[in-house]
Amino acid sequence: MISVVQNVAIDCADPYRLARFWSEVTGCPPHPEDVPGVTEAQVRLAEGPALYFNQVPEGKVGKNRIHLCLRPDTSREPEVERLLALGATLVSDRRNEDGSGWAVLADPEGNEFCVLRGASDRAATDG
Repeated sequence: MISVVQNVAIDCADPYRLARFWSEVTGCPPHPEDVPGVTEAQVRLAEGPALYFNQVPEGKVGKNRIHLCLRPDTSREPEVERLLALGATLVSDRRNEDGSGWAVLADPEGNEFCVLRGASDRAATDG
């Protein structure tokens, strides 16, 4: 017997707004019934579990104990710039001069996530 991950739950103040952000990040649409003011929203990913946004009364405090790691289908640098333009913020720059490493960003409500190297980045540095 096993369990299957159904979704990744993310506590937040504004589920609709965060679902819209993550919809833009992933290129996957938000649930069609999600509208401003809902207390729950989701983005169904093409592969894997859904991202589920749940309204909670308390704000985020401290570092996430679990987070998403994104691998762009392009190069890491343009993806980091795209995500910053969507409203993410840079939390920690773990990119190295040799092209390895990652960037730690936060979504509009402060939930951290990482942007890893894309396939082209890995090919260039892993030689």
